[in-house]
Amino acid sequence: MASITLKNVIKRYGAGKTAVQVLHGVNADISDGEFIVIVGPSGCGKSTLLRMVAGLEEISEGDISIGGKVVNDLEPAKRDIAMVFQNYALYPHMSVFDNMAYGLKIAKVPVTEIKSRVDKAAKILELGHLLDRKPRALSGGQRQRVAMGRAIVRQPQVFLFDEPLSNLDAKLRVQTRLEIQKLHRELGITSLFVTHDQVEAMTLAQRMMVMNGGHMEQFGTPEEVYNRPATTFVASFMGSPPMNLLKHGPNADFGGKPGAIMGIRPEHLLVGDSGWAVQVETIEMLGAERLVYCRMGEESLIVRTDESLSSAPAIGATLYVTPRTDRLHWFDADSGKRL
Repeated sequence: MASITLKNVIKRYGAGKTAVQVLHGVNADISDGEFIVIVGPSGCGKSTLLRMVAGLEEISEGDISIGGKVVNDLEPAKRDIAMVFQNYALYPHMSVFDNMAYGLKIAKVPVTEIKSRVDKAAKILELGHLLDRKPRALSGGQRQRVAMGRAIVRQPQVFLFDEPLSNLDAKLRVQTRLEIQKLHRELGITSLFVTHDQVEAMTLAQRMMVMNGGHMEQFGTPEEVYNRPATTFVASFMGSPPMNLLKHGPNADFGGKPGAIMGIRPEHLLVGDSGWAVQVETIEMLGAERLVYCRMGEESLIVRTDESLSSAPAIGATLYVTPRTDRLHWFDADSGKRL
């Protein structure tokens, strides 16, 4: 196991005036044994950053250290990392056991040690009864567990996960997330996990990097990121549904200043007999709760309600909502940064 340090990491493609910079000075200190999620929309640079840690992409500027050693010029094989990709990349003609053991055989690890490592990984991942099967006889979730088992048996210093759950259906994603959490608790290996799914990020991360356009907008625990977003981007990206950001609402009534954006999460808008008059545009029924999409003048906003409301409001009806004053967020309208 090892710590990871990112020091002013920059990535450019091309040279001179035609160069395109896709990462803009990323800095982070990751402790030994931490589970870090790198989250952001497509094209934000998260997978590029992961591949630079793995040694699959060159670093344009800055330093990446693993276990206190700068690895900028080290080949991937010498970085003592194991990577799990979106594509399982299993050998179809090999059994589960042989797929998991293949890297160790190439490294000429003794046969008894190989069996010991594979059996241990199979027990952790509940694959013991599948070791003789071929990949075609496995479900998508089982194949992903085999891919993780192949990484585990190498006993690396660092695990790197590049959107490993994106090919699974919704139910399997939840199940596999729980397995990854259990895996990290048992092994305690430093891990970087890339995803565009903010729910995945919130449930898995001990700390998360929120990326946007090659910049790291915020680095903190899920609670910090959700409760005190550093920018309007983080506020709107982290949370399902996203935070309401009001530019033209009655901000002055709550201490707002000119040039400030008010943020309020949908669950912190209270439905009552008075307050802001909003017009209901559409409703999403989610079982124990409803998401009510409304309009208030130039602003659109989402209100989260639960079953305590006896019936859903009608489309086009007027609803009265009041924001919880202890849950308001303020951002600079020009920079988008938290005030």
